[in-house]
Amino acid sequence: MLRAIAAGLSDVGLQREHNEDSYVVLEECSLFVVADGMGGHRAGDVASRMAAEAISEFFRTTASDDVTWPFHFDTNLSEEENRLLTGIRVANKQIYDRSTRSREHHNMGTTVVGCMFSAHKRKMYIAHVGDSRCYRVREGEIRQMTRDHSFINDYILAVPDLTDEQKAELPKNVITRALGMQDHVVIDLCGDESRPGDTYLLCSDGLSGMVEDAEIREILADPQGVQDACRILIERANAHGGEDNVTAVLIRLEEVDVLPTEIDPLGETVVGPRTPLDKRTVRFNTASLASVIDPDGPTVQEAPNSFATRDTLVDVPLSMIPDTEVAPTAPQGTLELEGVPLTEPSPTPPAASVAGAVGGVEPAKE
Repeated sequence: MLRAIAAGLSDVGLQREHNEDSYVVLEECSLFVVADGMGGHRAGDVASRMAAEAISEFFRTTASDDVTWPFHFDTNLSEEENRLLTGIRVANKQIYDRSTRSREHHNMGTTVVGCMFSAHKRKMYIAHVGDSRCYRVREGEIRQMTRDHSFINDYILAVPDLTDEQKAELPKNVITRALGMQDHVVIDLCGDESRPGDTYLLCSDGLSGMVEDAEIREILADPQGVQDACRILIERANAHGGEDNVTAVLIRLEEVDVLPTEIDPLGETVVGPRTPLDKRTVRFNTASLASVIDPDGPTVQEAPNSFATRDTLVDVPLSMIPDTEVAPTAPQGTLELEGVPLTEPSPTPPAASVAGAVGGVEPAKE
């Protein structure tokens, strides 16, 4: 399966007095967010922090509950998509309510870009509002996964034949969407089929506006750790002028083996290799089973009342028996291994007695 390894870093830059960016790396929910606030009197940092906290808190508290309350569940979307959209809508509502109630925070807002990774579906879900971006680097190629909600982008979309001179005259850094501007927000959403080695970058425009895409690709193509890559990206943005706050969150996907858990007949959890999961079993008398699974465990004399000393037959998954080799062509089902002591119980206890023994209750004597 794919595993996400992530790190984040934020810097005030070289020309700003305080940092209005916020980010989230919530690995237990596979959630990653960058928010870039705006508004006077430090209201921007309040808005971005509210967005980061509201989204992460929503994910924490809805891990096993309704994933869209108080909003409608869109049956055309997956649960992951609904959950990501709802988290952002909750954040928008909280920021909007604060800005309308507080004169100090009037007109505050924030951009947001968020990712949620589904290991089961091997898919990255990406949602954004504003001009904070998501990039993906795959096999040495970089791709911008989001479209900036900015005046210049919307104008070029409406009038695609503009000359370079005309484009240069358009106002920059004017966004057309943000959280907190209205009680309802339009969110762009996409899903990306992920592959091992993919690296996703979430960033504020303090990074994307100072570092060219080709330079980002070069940094992310290097096999260094994600924390080091974040640091290098921010250093590069500052080296180019550091005109704004700079924030980067990196998510790198790698293939890992899965170790499933199986419950052995003695009630303990055993972890073994998943591929291939051998479904063949070996039938043991429980007294001899204990010495095979745990040669250093207690003997019958040391633990006279344990289930391991009961004269009962059990079938044990072959994958749980250490240092055992069976030909791949051996049949499925119950096997007998050479050299493994196998004794018949005498006589076979009633089913109720065996169940009682498993539960730690003395079986009834005949």
